[in-house]
Amino acid sequence: MSSTTSGMTSGNDRQYGDSRKLAARARLNREYTIAEVGWFSWVAARLPLKAGSRVLDAGCGPGWFWESAAAALPERLDLTLSDLSPGMVEEALARCRRLPFAGVAGHQADASALPFADDTFDAVIAMHMLYHVPEPARAIAEMHRVLKPGGVLAVTTNGIGNTRAIYALATTLGSQPFDPAAARFGYDEAERLMRAAFGNVAMEQHPARLRVTEAEDVFLALTSFPPGDTADEAQLADLRNAIAAAFREGNGVLETAKESGLFLSIKAV
Repeated sequence: MSSTTSGMTSGNDRQYGDSRKLAARARLNREYTIAEVGWFSWVAARLPLKAGSRVLDAGCGPGWFWESAAAALPERLDLTLSDLSPGMVEEALARCRRLPFAGVAGHQADASALPFADDTFDAVIAMHMLYHVPEPARAIAEMHRVLKPGGVLAVTTNGIGNTRAIYALATTLGSQPFDPAAARFGYDEAERLMRAAFGNVAMEQHPARLRVTEAEDVFLALTSFPPGDTADEAQLADLRNAIAAAFREGNGVLETAKESGLFLSIKAV
């Protein structure tokens, strides 16, 4: 495992105390994604939720998904937000309590030791977070435990080819030329671990690509996580030069494929 990949779990307290570092990466995807349907709307349309469902968002982050998708979701959802970062839980609660849910609760919690009883939730959502967990299999087992029979686990993550042209630029910092999140918990690992826990899994990939027109946004994204967030001035200069060369080659544009997928597993009745 590369130092960048291992850093996906070792620096969580520094990376995710609040949403500031996450926002730099989110901006890249929000502003420059080319897709017929946006990511949050696409995921929301595929979640098998019903009116009144009791839902756990494990690793909720700042709650951006629920704010974006609330109008498209069934009525009277009872939402529980959990995250290892108390700052993220606080931000998500502030955001989601303004939304039309039947109830919103928050818990600071480790996904590998969820503080909920067996058979509690109709659905558990784990969006782009299992690559931060030291033992993803243990977290998936916990999610299985707290689901009611017939309940669904929805996991999102990236494929190894996700925005490869951007990650290739970070080799100037000593990174591998691919998405470190996907290297730790990508499509193959999601398929394997969810099938092992549930006996079933279905996957669909969001059809999208990136078309970036501002070099500075690439720089801010690549310096928002290890090793870019601790790079020295010489390394940062090398990174800026690599980004500038890529934009010159693309006549002022950097285009790259995206690989983000949704995996669904159902707990046996």
